[in-house]
Amino acid sequence: MNGEVRLEELTKSYGGVSAVEGIDLDMPPGEFFTMVGPSGCGKTTTLRMIAGFERPTSGRILLDGVDVAQTPPHRRNVNTVFQSYALFPHLNVADNVAFGLKYRKTTKEERRRQVAEVLELVQLTGFEGRKPGQLSGGQQQRVALARALVLRPQVLLLDEPLGALDARLRKDLQVELKALQSEVGVTFVFVTHDQEEALTMSDRIAVMNDGHIEQAGPPQAVYDEPETLFVADFLGVSNLIAAQARGTEGDCCVLRVAERTLYAEQGATGARGDVKAMIRPERVRIEPPGGDGDNRLPGLIEHAVFLGGFRELRVRILGGSLIKAIVPNDGTPFGYEEGESLMLHFPQEALRVLAPSAVPDEPSPDEPA
Repeated sequence: MNGEVRLEELTKSYGGVSAVEGIDLDMPPGEFFTMVGPSGCGKTTTLRMIAGFERPTSGRILLDGVDVAQTPPHRRNVNTVFQSYALFPHLNVADNVAFGLKYRKTTKEERRRQVAEVLELVQLTGFEGRKPGQLSGGQQQRVALARALVLRPQVLLLDEPLGALDARLRKDLQVELKALQSEVGVTFVFVTHDQEEALTMSDRIAVMNDGHIEQAGPPQAVYDEPETLFVADFLGVSNLIAAQARGTEGDCCVLRVAERTLYAEQGATGARGDVKAMIRPERVRIEPPGGDGDNRLPGLIEHAVFLGGFRELRVRILGGSLIKAIVPNDGTPFGYEEGESLMLHFPQEALRVLAPSAVPDEPSPDEPA
C-alpha cells in the first residue's frame, strides 16, 4: 500500500468561474495532509476531485503515479468520510461497517473477522448490535471511519468529519484520529476550516484562499513563517503593524513606526516602503512603562481578559495599531490594569516582514474594468 497523491495544475471551473485555479500539491504516502481555509476557498472541491465526484476542468490527479483524473470513483482506491456520517439508520453497527465488503469476493466469516478488527481499531468492540440512533455523535463518527477503513483504501479523504461535534468531543477525537492514522498508515487527506484542528493533527498543511494555495508545509513552519498577509491573518492569531521599511542593517530589515525603530530578522527583509510587521501574541514581551531601546513601543491597555491559563492584553501602541499580548498565568501577581501604560517589546527574531501583495493597476477610463 502506497497512497501517494500528486495534484498537477489542477483546475475546476463552473460556468467560467474558477473554484480551483491550477494548484500543485504533493501528498506523500502515509501522511496526514490537511487543506485548510475559509468557506468557499476551493478545499472541498479539490477533495471531491480527488474522490472522483467532480471531474477537473484541466490538470492531473496522480495516485501512485497513475493519472486518475478521468477515472470513475468506484475504480479509485480511495474512500471518503463525510461530516454527515451517512450511516444507514436501519442497519446495526456491524452491518454498516460490512456494507462495502458485500461487493467484494469475501466469505461471511472473512467479513466478520475484518469488521471485528476495524471495530477494535476504533474502540467500538461490543457495539456491533446497536443502531446508529443509539450512538453518540462521536461513536457514529467512529462507525463512519470504520466503514471506510475496512475497505483498506490507499487514501482516506475526510471532509470536515468533526464539524458536527461539540467543542470538547472534537478535541478528544482530534487526538484519536491522528493516533489512528499513525497506526493504520493510510494517507489521510483532511479538509477543515478550523485552524486549531489543522495545526493539531497534520503532518503538513496547505492553506487555501480563493481557489489557490497560499502556502504549504509543516504546521509549525507555516505558523511561524507565514509567507503572505492572508496566511498570517488566517492561521492562528497575529499582530500586524503598519510600518515603513527603510533598508537593511546586517541581516535585519530596518522598520520605522511612529518615529521609532524596529528591527526584523524574518520574512521579506529586503522590502522597502509600506509593509506589515507581523508577530504572534505569545512572542510579545510586556515591560514597565518608561523604558527605552530598539524594538520597543509604548502603549495603553484597552482590555485585559483573564482566560484561566493566561491573560490576553489588548494594547493600543504608538502609531495606532491594536496589539494582542499573551501573559501566562504562572501564579505571580499581575500588575497591570485597563487604562494603564506599559512598554511592548517585539524581539527582532520574532518580528516578520510581510510585503503587501501586488495590487493590479486600476484600468484607465478607456479600458474595460
